[in-house]
Amino acid sequence: MPPLVSNGAMISCSMAMPPAPVPLAVVPMGTPVSAGTPAANIQAFVPMTNIPSFGACGTPSNPTVAAATSAAMGVLTPAPCVPVTTSPWTPGAMKVTINGQPALHTGCTAMCTWGGVISITDPGNAGTVAVN
Repeated sequence: MPPLVSNGAMISCSMAMPPAPVPLAVVPMGTPVSAGTPAANIQAFVPMTNIPSFGACGTPSNPTVAAATSAAMGVLTPAPCVPVTTSPWTPGAMKVTINGQPALHTGCTAMCTWGGVISITDPGNAGTVAVN
């Protein structure tokens, strides 16, 4: 069973250049705490609120990367990352809920509209709370 995720969990995007983890922000709204920090549910997917910029994006399906690449005569040119996540993390915990929604665990992923897969690299807590 994967560990529950809380505020400060480290997440990474498969299209970030260079790939480097950034912290997930869990907005506390009556959220239970795990290891002293707010626990996350699958709804913690809002760009620039929960999921920050990963620095630079390297996928040609991102319009800003495509424009920069075109201007560089076809040489792939990363552009600033602005994540575009439009749906919750999946799959979420089957039996554990946080504020009425499935809990977020380290086995969950979120998809960026531009093609990146966002994954959890560190749960942001002691990792002792397991969910299924």
